[in-house]
Amino acid sequence: MKKFRMAEISVAIGLIVAIIISVAGFGAECKNIRQDVVRLHILANSDSAEDQQIKLAVRDALLSSGKDLFGGTVNVENAQQSLELQKDELVETANRVLAENGFDYETRIYLAEEYFSTREYEEFTLPAGEYLALKVILGEGEGHNWWCVMFPPLCLPAASENTDLDAVFGRDGAEIVRAESKYVMRFKIVEIFENLKNKIKSSSN
Repeated sequence: MKKFRMAEISVAIGLIVAIIISVAGFGAECKNIRQDVVRLHILANSDSAEDQQIKLAVRDALLSSGKDLFGGTVNVENAQQSLELQKDELVETANRVLAENGFDYETRIYLAEEYFSTREYEEFTLPAGEYLALKVILGEGEGHNWWCVMFPPLCLPAASENTDLDAVFGRDGAEIVRAESKYVMRFKIVEIFENLKNKIKSSSN
């Protein structure tokens, strides 16, 4: 009986170790994915119907005027330089839309490392964690947000149709981000861990 129990314990320990190794490998691949992504994050002034509507109008104007920026030429390596070249134009475009529609607040645009929870985007999923994001803050920026992925280019339909996820993330990364049920639990574990890291980081600032 004692030998039988020892065998059970050995099997249980082996399973636990295998799970830890598997989750650790998945977490490392998620980190690589996050390092290859640039997100666009637009925050409305408030949750009023008017502020939410103008948020979408500003979004449409920015995507239209910044087709080069959102069409796939911007990646993590050149994001800062690309934004500096077009920032004034983007701010001017957003402020013009606001003013033309009778809003007296203005726009702030900048790059920042920002925490995102696990998010589904059409046919793929991005793991929770910190991403480089182009933030567009309208007024107080206290309303619900709208977001998309600048790189790989998924904000514009024409660009997203030609996006090769395997080329961006590699075969293993592309397999992970594509929405597949076998990774649901692992995404949840990564989110719990990344959320805890984010809370610790926030409390220390």
